[in-house]
Amino acid sequence: MDPLFQVHRLNEKGLAAAASVANAFDDLLEVLLVLIPVNGRELALVRTKLEEACFFAKKAIANRPENQASEQEQN
Repeated sequence: MDPLFQVHRLNEKGLAAAASVANAFDDLLEVLLVLIPVNGRELALVRTKLEEACFFAKKAIANRPENQASEQEQN
C-alpha cells in the first residue's frame, strides 16, 4: 500500500506528542474566542482551518517511525 494511505498506530511517545499538539491548538482557539467574540462566518473558518492544521500536524507525528507502535504493540 502506498504510504500516503497507511494507518499508523502511535506508541506512548507519539500519543504524548499528538496530545501536546491538540492542547496547543485548543489553547490558541481559546485565545481567539476572546479576541473574536462574534460567532460568524470568519470564526467558523478559523475553527475549520485550525482543525485542518491540527490534523496535519498529528499526521506528521504519526508518519515518523519513532512515534509508531511496533508490531508487538499493535497485536
